[in-house]
Amino acid sequence: MGRSTPRRPVSRRVVIAGLAASAWLGGAALTQWWPNLDDWPYTNELVALKLALAALAALLGIAGWRKQRTSDTATPSRIDRWLGAMPWLLALALGVTVWEALTAKLEWLPRPFFAPPQALIAVYVEDFPRLGSSVVHSLGLLAYGYILGAVTGFVIGVSIGWSRAVSYWLHPVLRLLGPLPPTAWLPLAFFFFPSSFSASVFLIALATAFPVAVLTWSGVAGVNAAYYDIARTLGARPSFLILRVAIPAALPSVFVGLFMGLGVSFSVLIVAEMMGVKAGLGWYLQWAQGWAAYSNMYAALLVMALMCSGLITLLFRFRDRLLAWQKGLLKW
Repeated sequence: MGRSTPRRPVSRRVVIAGLAASAWLGGAALTQWWPNLDDWPYTNELVALKLALAALAALLGIAGWRKQRTSDTATPSRIDRWLGAMPWLLALALGVTVWEALTAKLEWLPRPFFAPPQALIAVYVEDFPRLGSSVVHSLGLLAYGYILGAVTGFVIGVSIGWSRAVSYWLHPVLRLLGPLPPTAWLPLAFFFFPSSFSASVFLIALATAFPVAVLTWSGVAGVNAAYYDIARTLGARPSFLILRVAIPAALPSVFVGLFMGLGVSFSVLIVAEMMGVKAGLGWYLQWAQGWAAYSNMYAALLVMALMCSGLITLLFRFRDRLLAWQKGLLKW
């Protein structure tokens, strides 16, 4: 008789995927059969969304279980990456269920300050044109200011890190004005610039330029002097030393400054749109607060969180692709 193949224990991630599917399925049952204390629209759509997430978790769990039974578990795959997010999907299922129970089912949280998940779905469906145009406007404004500030900060940082003369004049100015909050310049920006859009671009660029300049300067100044000596021995000119030695070696520090600048610029973007711009997510938040439309406010906050997280993820992907040649030298 042949020797039977020993069974592998079910991995922890597959178990968590099953728990996530069960949690979403239980949440859908709670939404369907536990009556609301008020008539909230889009309850059926919430049930459908929960069932879809339950099916997704179940399919990923089955795919992970089949992969574990038929292939080498030591080889990472896309299924493994999806299974790595299952604890978050489980926590999200439990959080949404508790949120719905405290609002729509029990109304322990006072209205209108707290709304159930159905209210957010209603905002995304019924107020999509206004919210979507606000997202587009904010992305355009952020792109203008962030790119302008990143380029300016990069040039200033390289200049300070490379030239002693430039460092003598710009370093004190950077240390004096850089730590000031960009929002402190709001009155002057709206006075000197011809429009609220240009003033907001200036404030976002200012918020981005300081961390990018400081980290770029630090990266250029920290380049190993042996790199310059070897390049000079081979006849390199100053332009080659800057473009092909100093800047590539300083790029990891530059990207740290870009990450910091993106977070700060996003905060300044919302404040600037609240103060003077007539569109955008900041304006949408202020409009929702003025009309006590708290469900619209929460929907906009969720969109802002996803937008900022998505932009940071894209910047990480760009960093990983651009600096792939340094992966053996750096901790990623």
